[in-house]
Amino acid sequence: MNQNSIEVKTESKVLFVDMDSYFARCEQQANYWLRHRPVGVCVYTGKYGCVISLSKEAKARGLKAGMRLNDAMAVCPDLVPVESNPARYREYHTKIINVLLQYSKDVVAKSIDEAIINLTNYDYLDPVTIAKKIKRDILEKVGDWLTCSVGIAPNAFLAKLGSVRGKKLDGLLLITPQNIDDILRPLKLGDMPGIGGNMSYRLERAGINTPLQMRYAGPDKLKAIFKGIEGIYWHYRLNFIETNIAAHDYRGMQAMRQISAEKRQHITYIDQLFMTLCLTLEKRMVKHKFYCKSVAFTARYEDGTRWDDAFTITTPVQDAISIMRMIRVRIDKFEQLTQTGPVMTTEITSMRVGVTNFVNNGNMLYSLFEDMDRKETAFKTMHEIKDKFGSDKLIRAVEMTDGQVVKDVIGFGSVKDLTDLDYKTMG
Repeated sequence: MNQNSIEVKTESKVLFVDMDSYFARCEQQANYWLRHRPVGVCVYTGKYGCVISLSKEAKARGLKAGMRLNDAMAVCPDLVPVESNPARYREYHTKIINVLLQYSKDVVAKSIDEAIINLTNYDYLDPVTIAKKIKRDILEKVGDWLTCSVGIAPNAFLAKLGSVRGKKLDGLLLITPQNIDDILRPLKLGDMPGIGGNMSYRLERAGINTPLQMRYAGPDKLKAIFKGIEGIYWHYRLNFIETNIAAHDYRGMQAMRQISAEKRQHITYIDQLFMTLCLTLEKRMVKHKFYCKSVAFTARYEDGTRWDDAFTITTPVQDAISIMRMIRVRIDKFEQLTQTGPVMTTEITSMRVGVTNFVNNGNMLYSLFEDMDRKETAFKTMHEIKDKFGSDKLIRAVEMTDGQVVKDVIGFGSVKDLTDLDYKTMG
């Protein structure tokens, strides 16, 4: 579903729903004892585990997402660390999307805790009234601890800005062509979603110091600053043209994880994580019936260096074993050629596996000796069994490391392994 257009929108008919402290709130929803307590959700709860989501009580203590658990506990000794539960977050996400679908069929899940509802084709609906009903329905039908902020604007970017700025305004902010300048005027460049330090520096060097100045800079100037079409897209976003309502076009998929000092003490964990990333991509491609023809791998190290590789293959692949083997072969050749030591070491601080250049099963050149339909059906069935009965109920040999099954993981913000079929209408 792609609803982007260069038409200037004058009516505020796009809603952006942003769940508050989503992972932490899901844990507080499921466990009454955690409510009103400072909660930190971690990928794992070891000393150097990374805190990926904080309850509002923890944020009030000055904690920030991304802190190491030991640092967070030093600031807030009564912090309650909770290990992440991906299946729980997906379950609540699906229920939330079903609530939104009751008001519009034009719903796009942008991440695990964000979604866009486009009411452009629903002239009889008042966006503010719908936003209030959505906030109420999530509390009543999904969970009484799951609150959200809703921004309303002529396009999705400004609606997202409204959801961010509206968190201090009872969780609801309407942006219109009439009030847009007043909303942008007090903001700094870094207050806008998608504007980081490097982008702010580039704009400031060109004499643009505020979002309001950016809005009136004009497309040609922004194109020159950004050295490409991205500058024109920023002009569109700030001037009521839609660029952000598109479901996943899947130009590429990637799986990436940070590795704490505690975890990377053992090379077996590095190997297990590498396998987990490849399995994650396999699951996504199987669900969408994609095969990739390009693979990429990146490892970053303690000293700030990195090892990158990307390659294209003749026969498209979908399974984790093939991806792992190809990357391993490339690593082995590099090590033999350069004699610089191993790529996979305990000094790796982050790892990324990416796949792109997709074809679907209807556009592939099948291998002469493989029954691809049967192979694809087997993979799909296996992942369906895992999803329904648990990842430990059906295990391939590749998924075993010293007798332990690879844990389910979810990247913050990721809904790439969910499809429209997961959003079944609620009874």
